[in-house]
Amino acid sequence: MRRKLFYFSVLSLTLSACSGVNNKNAQGDFDYAKKQESKEFIVPENLDTPAKKQEFLITNKINHQGPIGDKVDIRAPSLVLPLAISSRVVAESDQAIIWFDKVLEDKDLLLFIKNSLISQLMSDDVSYDTVDLPIADDDNLKGTTEVFESQWYHNVVETGWLFTDVELSTSMRFRYEFYLKPHGRSVSLTVSLIDYMKTDNDGGTKTIDPIDKQRAEMAMLNEIVGQVDYSYRLQKRENRLMRANQKLVTIGENKQAEAAYIVEMALDNLWDNMPIFFERYGFTISDLNETNKIYYVDFSKPESSVWDSIWGDEQPAIEISDAKYQFVLAPLDDKDHKTSVSIYNADGEPLTLETLERIFPVIEAGLSFRDFY
Repeated sequence: MRRKLFYFSVLSLTLSACSGVNNKNAQGDFDYAKKQESKEFIVPENLDTPAKKQEFLITNKINHQGPIGDKVDIRAPSLVLPLAISSRVVAESDQAIIWFDKVLEDKDLLLFIKNSLISQLMSDDVSYDTVDLPIADDDNLKGTTEVFESQWYHNVVETGWLFTDVELSTSMRFRYEFYLKPHGRSVSLTVSLIDYMKTDNDGGTKTIDPIDKQRAEMAMLNEIVGQVDYSYRLQKRENRLMRANQKLVTIGENKQAEAAYIVEMALDNLWDNMPIFFERYGFTISDLNETNKIYYVDFSKPESSVWDSIWGDEQPAIEISDAKYQFVLAPLDDKDHKTSVSIYNADGEPLTLETLERIFPVIEAGLSFRDFY
């Protein structure tokens, strides 16, 4: 699925004021925009310094134009969004970093996340390179580290109708660093902006405001997280289709070498679910032997009405004679993963292979319990 990376259209507004409205700063007559930062309170030497509350302190680390005044950046802070299953963020981190924990036991976690990144880059028509960076000799970094770098993301904003003019051109390159923990069940992804160029009516620059840099990194990371989430959904869909199409019932032989149905289900689970099968397909349980796993049933072909066919409630019929039958269940292997279902008539004779094959389409759907829940 092709997904366009559209956040550059937002960046084109935040990185310049050439469109007429600067959404970085307050627009209007706000008192705080006219305030001047007060000087720090000087405590006389013979007095104790009062305690400072840090909860609401605004520092230049957050707003590089100062905590007050008309140049304060009023935009909401950018956040990493852990939308994908088993993803988590680093608390109080200003880095564009996220952790993924293993969900699919049959998939390599690092490869799964890397493939999601590659899918995102391909959908954006951006190529990439793998790079080798020196790794610090740190006991905390004993896992696997891999690094990718994208080629240029370009965005051009044009004005005019008949004759267009380039109002803003921005270009960015990103680095993607993967770190897989030694146990292989957790991997982090860090995104950093490594190259930047902007050209507008005021000229060109390779310098980006720190806040805009952080917003660009987090926006890019969130796009990849979205792609990871999409990849998980695709995998879940494939797993559902595989289970839906899986042949849980086949024709084989029981331990007495008699023709029987083989169901890929544990004996106890199948035994508990058999009454549901009987009720739907015209069997009435007359007796049972739970020790030997035998159901004694009476069969009467269900009658269907015109209304059943109109409303789609008509059940497929099992083409056997109305009579008494025995359904005998038995395990086929030591692990109890497969169960044989042998059907005997009133005389204790097993149904023939020809009969089992004839009614197999209906029995297969019934003993798979495909549409029951």
